[in-house]
Amino acid sequence: MHLGAIALLVRDYDEAIAYFTDCLGFTLIEDVPQGGGKRWVIVAPPGSSETRLLLAKAVDARQSQAVGNQSGGRAFLFLETRDFQATYEAMRTKGVRFCEAPREEAYATVVVFEDLYGNRWDLLQPRR
Repeated sequence: MHLGAIALLVRDYDEAIAYFTDCLGFTLIEDVPQGGGKRWVIVAPPGSSETRLLLAKAVDARQSQAVGNQSGGRAFLFLETRDFQATYEAMRTKGVRFCEAPREEAYATVVVFEDLYGNRWDLLQPRR
């Protein structure tokens, strides 16, 4: 078994697709209309073969309140890279909002960033 997708609440499909593909370099895997304005939108980092993100448009007030705060302000998702410096620089150049300077931890080189809605992510290169 594996996690196939993680739902991430978004305000708008197209702005979310643009952010994930243009700023983070993700690949748009699927964008299938489901009727009634709903779409099945899957994005993933290049080369990712298992866990992907399902971009789920918020449809009511409760879901809208959770956009950007799906983890209560903690890091929510962990994006691993094999070349931290190159990935960090590419993201920085494309306007990704970093919350701190990169730092060295016992487990990885890491930096926290926020996506277009304010969800916190860790960009990290694990020590292996």
